[in-house]
Amino acid sequence: MKKVPYRDQISKFFGFSFIVFLLFSSSLFSQDEAAEQVAEAVEETLEVEASSSDGDVEKGKQLFNQNCAACHALNRKMTGPALANVETRLSEEEGLDREWLYSWIKNSAGMVSSGDSYALKIYAEYNQAAMTAFPTLSNADIDNILAYTAAPPPAPVAAATATATSTGASDSSGLSNEIILGALALIFALLVMMLILVNNTLRRIAQANGIVLEKEKSEKGLPLWKAFAQNQFLVLVTVIFLLLSGAYFAYGWMMQIGVDQGYAPIQPIHYSHKIHAGDNKIECKYCHSSARVSKHSGIPSLNVCMNCHKSIYEYKGNPEGPSAEDLANGYTNDFYTGEIKKLYKAVGWDEENQKYTGDSQPVEWVRIHNLPDLAYFNHSQHVSVAGIECQTCHGPVEEMEIMYQYAPLTMGWCINCHRETNVKVEDNAYYAKIHEELSKKYGVENLTAADLGGLECGKCHY
Repeated sequence: MKKVPYRDQISKFFGFSFIVFLLFSSSLFSQDEAAEQVAEAVEETLEVEASSSDGDVEKGKQLFNQNCAACHALNRKMTGPALANVETRLSEEEGLDREWLYSWIKNSAGMVSSGDSYALKIYAEYNQAAMTAFPTLSNADIDNILAYTAAPPPAPVAAATATATSTGASDSSGLSNEIILGALALIFALLVMMLILVNNTLRRIAQANGIVLEKEKSEKGLPLWKAFAQNQFLVLVTVIFLLLSGAYFAYGWMMQIGVDQGYAPIQPIHYSHKIHAGDNKIECKYCHSSARVSKHSGIPSLNVCMNCHKSIYEYKGNPEGPSAEDLANGYTNDFYTGEIKKLYKAVGWDEENQKYTGDSQPVEWVRIHNLPDLAYFNHSQHVSVAGIECQTCHGPVEEMEIMYQYAPLTMGWCINCHRETNVKVEDNAYYAKIHEELSKKYGVENLTAADLGGLECGKCHY
């Protein structure tokens, strides 16, 4: 019997694969330990930065956001002056101490009335806009706020947090996953190579024993297409099936003419319903207020936007940061801040001087939901009288980054809603009386729009 080669090579190959796997495992564990050490170091650094001898920075940040952020920012003018290092600046430039700040924050109007020179200066500089008094804030609360304003600006802290996230959480998870996938891919490749070597070894064993491998020759038969063409019954059935399928799909395509379900145009200013209605929980009817009393829901004026965006001049995002999907679509904090600048340009808002310039530009919004002129629809009837939620027709608006038409808005869709939706008769004497009479006459348990004549043609077409 002949000697079979490659047996020693296979043993060496197995040993090499085991060593490579051990090396990958050790590097993976060392990466995780290093990531944990970096995360602990960054956390200790942030804790040290958050402490202050004159106040608690974290408590001061919370108090600042609750009481001051509507009119003040740290590094720019808003309704009031910038407050970064305000105590140091007042001490160096005006010779004012913390006691003056206590008096000013608790009763600014009293300081102006008393004739305090710097109080009068600030009052005149900001168009005689009276600062809200905060008599409930204690001196300790104000100390915490001043500690927050004297702390390093948020940008370095955000950078440190981002570094901690990238070196700690992201790298430890992302890099570890890459290492694991790489190790699995390498093991899979090694297994394939082992199978090839085993196959070659078995073939050599067969040849050594005189076993000859022969491929079976398949008999050449009639081609499939010729056999199909010769069968007239199969040809007839296939033709009928193709004709019926073509008619079905042609009918379906023609029935979609004029139906714009899924239509999502690009607007001149990117408005994220996901951020406004979802993250910030802004009610739909705050912007579309005419939906309560009018046929149309209306397009909110830019002044409605400026109610908030006089103070919100940049987008700081969620605490957990943008998602991978947002980053892939380019929805970064800088992107949203740029859209706010477009709003300022359209409405004519001077950020530096905090006033309108009068140089405004119209925003050409692209309409999304558009019923034909032959159909009548009244928002107030559905919103105020029927009490239907906006999401019933417009879908999960609070989850939409780009607004799109959710429902088909066809006649069949409306009729089906009229048949299935029960009218709210509670606390409504008009509908309660109708429901009572219909219950006596027809035994109706629930009152639908169809019961009230909602299927009559003249209700929507006249």
